[in-house]
Amino acid sequence: MGGQFKADTDQFAAFLKTLEDCVRDLDEARSALGHVRADQVGTTRLDEACDGFQERWKYGSEQTKNMIDAISEGVKENKKNYDEVEMALERAFKEMEKPSASGGENGGTN
Repeated sequence: MGGQFKADTDQFAAFLKTLEDCVRDLDEARSALGHVRADQVGTTRLDEACDGFQERWKYGSEQTKNMIDAISEGVKENKKNYDEVEMALERAFKEMEKPSASGGENGGTN
């Protein structure tokens, strides 16, 4: 049964990096757009559209960042839990490999 379920904790780390990169990219895009003022673009109508977009983009990117942060925390916690289980299993298997104190390799039975 154990051979059918596998968790690659290195993939958790790679996924976390991808999520962190997404947050960084969103922040950079919003910052870049933040320097463009609507009065620099052109007509009043276009300026108003740019202002509206800027507000929606800011709200949407903040919401996306919050969701990514929540997912990241969950992935970090899962990775930690898998690592802890793996270490506990490793310790248990090492303990099982030790010869029995009651009588040699056969556990005291001959």
